[in-house]
Amino acid sequence: MSALRLAAAYRPRRPLMTVLIALGLSACASGAPRTPDKTLAELTAECEARGGVLIPTGQVTGRVALDNICRITGGPSERLQPRN
Repeated sequence: MSALRLAAAYRPRRPLMTVLIALGLSACASGAPRTPDKTLAELTAECEARGGVLIPTGQVTGRVALDNICRITGGPSERLQPRN
């Protein structure tokens, strides 16, 4: 097989290889995946900062943000108080 035919045979695969390499590099650059424990700790901290308590919803979806809600336990906000 001549070099010209060999180059023509691999030409259609170049864009595909370029895309696959780019996807592989972007996956490596994104860092480590978030663990459910880390996500739960972040949600708990955000909820407590807003004056709430993170409680389970009873659902088990495997997604921490859907399986828990932030129940605000503080007093009413200024926006909801009646004006005098």
